[in-house]
Amino acid sequence: MNFLENIKKFLPGKNGKDLPQKKSEEGSSVVRIVDVVAPSSIEETQGHLKVEERFTRSFFVFSYSQYITAGWISPVINMNTQLDISFFIHPAKTADVLKKLRKRITQVQAEMMDKEEKGIVRDPALESAYKDMEELRDRLQSAEERMFHFGLYITAYGDSKKEIEETETRLRSIFESKAIYIRPSLFQQSSAFISTSPYGMDLLQTHNPMNTEPLSSIFPFISFDLTSSDGILYGINKHNNSLVLFDRFSLENANAIIFGTSGSGKSYLVKLDVLRSLMYGVDVIIVDPENEYKTLAESAGGSFFNISLGSDNHINPFDIPVPTEEETKEEVIRRNVISLVGLFRIMLGGLTPEEDAIMDQAITETYAAKDITPESDPSTWEEKVPLFSDLEQVLESMEGTRNLILRLRKFTKGTYSKFFNQKTNVSMENNLTVFGIRDLEDEMRPIAMFIITRFIWKAITSSMKKRMFVIDEAWLMMQNEDGASFLFGLVKRARKYWLGVTTITQDVSDFMHSNYGKPIVTNSALKILLKQSPAVIDMIQNIFNLTDEEKFILLEGEVGEGIFFAGQKHVAIQVMASYEEDQIITSSPEEIEKIKKAKGGL
Repeated sequence: MNFLENIKKFLPGKNGKDLPQKKSEEGSSVVRIVDVVAPSSIEETQGHLKVEERFTRSFFVFSYSQYITAGWISPVINMNTQLDISFFIHPAKTADVLKKLRKRITQVQAEMMDKEEKGIVRDPALESAYKDMEELRDRLQSAEERMFHFGLYITAYGDSKKEIEETETRLRSIFESKAIYIRPSLFQQSSAFISTSPYGMDLLQTHNPMNTEPLSSIFPFISFDLTSSDGILYGINKHNNSLVLFDRFSLENANAIIFGTSGSGKSYLVKLDVLRSLMYGVDVIIVDPENEYKTLAESAGGSFFNISLGSDNHINPFDIPVPTEEETKEEVIRRNVISLVGLFRIMLGGLTPEEDAIMDQAITETYAAKDITPESDPSTWEEKVPLFSDLEQVLESMEGTRNLILRLRKFTKGTYSKFFNQKTNVSMENNLTVFGIRDLEDEMRPIAMFIITRFIWKAITSSMKKRMFVIDEAWLMMQNEDGASFLFGLVKRARKYWLGVTTITQDVSDFMHSNYGKPIVTNSALKILLKQSPAVIDMIQNIFNLTDEEKFILLEGEVGEGIFFAGQKHVAIQVMASYEEDQIITSSPEEIEKIKKAKGGL
């Protein structure tokens, strides 16, 4: 019987003749179900099938390791290629198995005694086999175990023979790393193909004896468990209702990145993370574009600084950190000068190569005029930090700087002078510090975020402590090259200072199209994806290698539902908070109004 006839015999009726028939529009031909289901052409060789234009090759497992662990089949199931996998489990009669087992135990025992009488060195493998068979016999006799004949068959698909050969190489690599071996079903490809199709037909009949315990290890429906003994609770694992309990500082880096549309629950999740991290002694610093974290800061006894043109809170961009033991004074000054040049590129709408060089020299001379040099004592630097007006004076003494001075005066004597040309008067001594920039003009936000993050970085590098730095709406910094470069440097160097940077954005497209977008994602060991827009879902699926089911979760999920990545593991998650936590962290206007009324605020 050929392969096409094999396919037909599983359809209702005799070779499909009794199936419903449909005449064509011309009324001359009949189309049967078999014509639709069965392929138009099949070519069978000793090592593969060609079904129309697709190639298939089927394999069977012929040898297993003596010891196998739970989930050993998972790497094969999770391969990013099309596979059909079938398990066939046939119960064996215990009496027959015990009879064969007793015979084999007797043979092994006799072999061991013979070697002992001849003075041959003991064989550990033989002794181990004898011990295992004795234990299995006891468990079978007491009905603790049962024996089965187990068949595992796999069919791989590809557009060419080369593609299925590459898949075979990967399969062999995965299996042989676990001392499990496979073979192609030579001259039996059609039988193997049917055995891996949903007919429930075991045509290969290639089995291995296996008792209950190792047989249970092949259970394929395994979900990752992200419950650990340390860390904070992020939510519920939607696969198995276990707790997603994790310590971000246990990963190779403590950075996190969160993508989600507006209203997907990003801020809610981050506030929950902040609140629970504070309980574990982690200091938290937040750059808040919408003043969403003000209530959290007040409730947790933190500090909230409103940064705006009319605010009394000021940060001087010329602040310079004291060198650590691993840094020299020259390195600190040079790095600060480079960073300030980047800031002025943003503030002044770009610099020509000539202006860039002038600004580099002017900033260095401004520091030197205040005796902040590689030869001076770093402990005195804080008292001598210059202002923007000091830089203006230096520029006035240089040639070819008129255009720069005119553009800078807006920040030294003009509208923005009260914000920029001031000494720093904020501190970060509290365990929770929030910088709110909601009241800043839109054109000022990228500049303010750059200045604030530099100020925070100075505080972070001055003392080693477990900290979390939250940058909400990070796309604001990614709008220009210098801001994006600074954010990437922050993420890349955070691990050295026991810092975890949390980057949050809703504009995934703008973020990822930056030259620094993907490197920031790569350097963030913790990744959380919440509900996504259809416009960017394909990009997200490609970047994070998501399945279609995971893609659907991100498109159709409820608020607070998403996918939680920790290193190589990821699970579907539902963010959960207690009632008391919800009262503090909710961003819903309706809920906030109810809370105000309950407290008598209106």
